[in-house]
Amino acid sequence: MGIESLARLLPLAQAEDPGLLNIIALIVGGLLVIFLFVFFMTFGRLYIRALSSGSRVAIWTFVGMWLRKVSPNTIIDSLIMAEKAGLTDVKINKLEAHFMAKGNVRRVVQALVASSKANISLNFDQAAAIDLAGRDVYDAVRTSVQPKVIDCPSREQARTTVDAVAGDGIQLRARARVTVRTNLARLVGGATEETIIARVGEGIVTTIGSSETHKNVLANPDLISKAVLDKGLDSGTAFEILSVDIADVDVGENIGAKLQAEQAEADKRVAQALAEKRRALAVAHEQEEIAEIAANRAKLVLAEAEVPLAIAEAFRKGNLGVMDYYRLRNIQADTSMRESIGDPSEGGESDDS
Repeated sequence: MGIESLARLLPLAQAEDPGLLNIIALIVGGLLVIFLFVFFMTFGRLYIRALSSGSRVAIWTFVGMWLRKVSPNTIIDSLIMAEKAGLTDVKINKLEAHFMAKGNVRRVVQALVASSKANISLNFDQAAAIDLAGRDVYDAVRTSVQPKVIDCPSREQARTTVDAVAGDGIQLRARARVTVRTNLARLVGGATEETIIARVGEGIVTTIGSSETHKNVLANPDLISKAVLDKGLDSGTAFEILSVDIADVDVGENIGAKLQAEQAEADKRVAQALAEKRRALAVAHEQEEIAEIAANRAKLVLAEAEVPLAIAEAFRKGNLGVMDYYRLRNIQADTSMRESIGDPSEGGESDDS
């Protein structure tokens, strides 16, 4: 039975029976006492803390937070913090809405307090948007007030230096330290520290590569800093680059000489391959010549084998006599003797002997 129903029943109860009125009053008073007892046992400390801090929060607000499963401790503490810091745009409804959106209410209020003390323009809606975007808004405000230094390359990377080759082929290994400040206006949607590190590394490589000799870079390391800063590398990022300081520049390998040596070795291998190809062609041609000689010798043997047949045929036809045959044999013997005399490999003597 509600309070309005009891209020409508009071005139009727008073007219019929004064004792019934007392019973209804006792029931209402008992319910009120129970409600107040439960309220003060659950939210009493928070309610007193809010009142003592100058933050007036209605009782029904605590009940509503309990029904909406909102943490009263977080909301009241954040509200008191904002009230004491003089923040006027922080309302309890906004705090509850941000809490139900899975935001970090305490961190947002801390960021607003820090920005207010540092005279940085930041309202609750901006801070809540940054927090819901996954960024640490309090750390962003601190970085905006006190710039931080980023190592390039990062300490988490496997390589500890940015390597580049100058115009004379000498490799230089550089390390830089970048001082940045958070740009709150570009924090939502702006690129992170990794982009800054990548862009600075690219600027270092470009500057060293465009130098004629490595000595120019070693003599003036600030050339790298000036060239990197002039490129506007913080465009589209959540940071503003204040300075780029070259921490160290070391001389690495002679990449130019190494490349030339590798090129010479490659040319040598190509020349060797071409020479081997020509040698293989010569050997193949020689084998072809040997085969052709053997074929011609076979033809000669066949031709010589036909000579006796031709002589026998001449005898049968009467074209060759016996004396002619003997003269032919004498000529052959004389020719064979002369060849044996003229050939030193067969033991013949020279004319001088």
